[in-house]
Amino acid sequence: MFSLFVALNGGAQNSPPQSPCEDEPRFAEFDFWVGDWDVHTADGVYAGHNRIVKSERGCVILENWAGASGGTGMSINYLEHASGEWVQVWNAAGGTQIDIRGGLTEDGMLLVGKIHYVSNATTADFRGLWTPLQDGRVRQFFEQSNDDGKTWVPWFEGFYSRTDTD
Repeated sequence: MFSLFVALNGGAQNSPPQSPCEDEPRFAEFDFWVGDWDVHTADGVYAGHNRIVKSERGCVILENWAGASGGTGMSINYLEHASGEWVQVWNAAGGTQIDIRGGLTEDGMLLVGKIHYVSNATTADFRGLWTPLQDGRVRQFFEQSNDDGKTWVPWFEGFYSRTDTD
């Protein structure tokens, strides 16, 4: 019976692509953030270094942050194929946890969700926007809401400058 199946299907079985994430353009939407970066605040103060790499054959973007004051953190970012949303899950050594999701907009990658502070067990609405700038930098702007999304206050604004240019 198997030989009849093979013969009817041209002698070859259909197999899934070996690199489905590399082959689908949506998995590249956040690639503008991939690289080694020095990060400065809006007033030019050095905030730290961030290394963003693609992993798992393009299915995942990993972030490793080292702040100028010694703090560290990391995130995993991925396109959740079933929902079509980008997801970021962040954890920092200081106990900050972020779980946000969204997608590409005219202004950049906009992800919205929650921030949780382990030290005092509080949770708040949170959003982040990554915008590629014409000069090759990336602006990262985070905001937090303490009133269920009625108003938003800046949480962090950083400007990423590549350190991995050729």
